[in-house]
Amino acid sequence: MTILCSKTQHLLNPCLVKQWSRVPYGVAWQWQRELVDNHLQCFHYPDRLLLLEHPPVYTLGTGSDEAFLRFDPTEDTNLLYRTERGGEVTYHCPDQLVGYPILNLQRHQRDLHWYLRQLEEVIIQLLAVYGLRGDRLEGLTGVWVEGRKVAAIGIKVKRWITMHGFALNVCPDLTGFTKIVPCGIGDRPVGSLAQFLPEITTAQVRQDLPDIFAEVFQLEMIEL
Repeated sequence: MTILCSKTQHLLNPCLVKQWSRVPYGVAWQWQRELVDNHLQCFHYPDRLLLLEHPPVYTLGTGSDEAFLRFDPTEDTNLLYRTERGGEVTYHCPDQLVGYPILNLQRHQRDLHWYLRQLEEVIIQLLAVYGLRGDRLEGLTGVWVEGRKVAAIGIKVKRWITMHGFALNVCPDLTGFTKIVPCGIGDRPVGSLAQFLPEITTAQVRQDLPDIFAEVFQLEMIEL
């Protein structure tokens, strides 16, 4: 990716938004690492938000316990990645909208708890647009609707540059979650927006989410 670095700040807080359709996990992971490197080389490199979907894949956080897998990773053909993000195992699949914000928190707040709560707030405000109440649960990260976890969050921050992010279950096939204990939480079910809003589409959420993200993080979004 070409580095666009300029000290000319004609926008107060620009954030470049890139929408992709379905991207293999390994490819998107490499994109994130390249963007983080660009940030580290240039303080004025703009914030970015990548919105995409993945083919079916399981990912583990840096300290994830493989006991939360309900399959043998050495024998099963499921794709499995161990990443540098926080959190336990999760599942990605089509019609789950994944957001990877690559932000310089030195231009926001150098506070990881604040950043996690901001990501939750984006989802909560988005759900409110659709007439749904998104809840936080004390001691846990993510967003729930009527006791079902609809959004998972796992991040990595390197010298205040963020990567990884959130996964919102819009209208996916949830059966892949049966092969894991999602996020290591065995007593609370995973859900999707479609369980409450049968007509919801990923295309609609893709359209609405950037404006909410802009409002929560006080950014001006620029579509790429």
